Amino acid sequence: MRRTICSTTIQARLPEEAPVHHTDLAGGHDTEPGPPARAGPPPSPARQFGVGLARAVAGAILFGVPLLMTMEMWQLGFYMDRLRLVLLVAATVPLLVGLSHFSGFEETFDVKQDAVDAFVAYAVGFIASAAVLTLFNVLRPGMSPAEMAGMVAVQAVPASIGALLAQSQLGAGPGDDSDARDTEGSGHRRPSGYLSQLFLMAVGALFLAFNLAPTDEMVLIGYMMSPGHALALAAVSLIGMHAFVYALEFRGQETAPPGTPRWSVFLRFTVAGYALALLISAYVLWTFGRLDETGLLETVTAVVVLGFPAAIGAAAARLIL
Repeated sequence: MRRTICSTTIQARLPEEAPVHHTDLAGGHDTEPGPPARAGPPPSPARQFGVGLARAVAGAILFGVPLLMTMEMWQLGFYMDRLRLVLLVAATVPLLVGLSHFSGFEETFDVKQDAVDAFVAYAVGFIASAAVLTLFNVLRPGMSPAEMAGMVAVQAVPASIGALLAQSQLGAGPGDDSDARDTEGSGHRRPSGYLSQLFLMAVGALFLAFNLAPTDEMVLIGYMMSPGHALALAAVSLIGMHAFVYALEFRGQETAPPGTPRWSVFLRFTVAGYALALLISAYVLWTFGRLDETGLLETVTAVVVLGFPAAIGAAAARLIL
């Protein structure tokens, strides 16, 4: 009874909010809580440049390694028409400029900065491709400069796309979390305009079509398919493309604007995106000489075959970029 009264008296005398003390485990003394630890100094510009350059090289190798280890791509350096190669490189530059605007090395504010980043990305892709091909002994002494330049120039196209996307898709600064990267850190600006969405679909379609067009299987599958198979594949490509973006609830899934009919979204985005995928597939097949000496039916079927992965790439680009 006495202990209960004493305990109650002591508790009544204690202040309602007593300061919290922390025990120093090393010395056994109570210590007051100190101020929060300050963050370290920001990294120097030289370190930021070095990390960004290393990420660009890593992205170039990551995106380019499937073709760097494909024999058909090595052979293109020998027999590919040089005019078509020049047109391909010339078409890659504006694509990289636009990609830098949305998702490049750094925040850019005008076309000049985007152009500089585009040329840097192509240079990184070119050097990284040459280094890997030399390591594989694909580039070796005795080859003509034209052969080596042609082989590396083709490989540099997907590698340069990877160099630009490395920072936005794989980079993260200290303290970044996944939510921040999903909303802000994954790119400079989230494209919302109609033409911006079409551009990103074109990038995704080009990347996947570029990886498969050099192979003989694209034309071989076209020869094996009947016109009915081609029509069915086109329908599956359209349905799959629409489902990827609007129905399967992937991260980054698009939502139709309020009051917009579903048929309008299907026509303006899915059908238009698939048309872009087919045009890009036809251009890439023509660039690599896969449509030379083929009839009209075989050409259309080959384009539809390559349009299937191109359509998936276009849909994935809308979700990722």
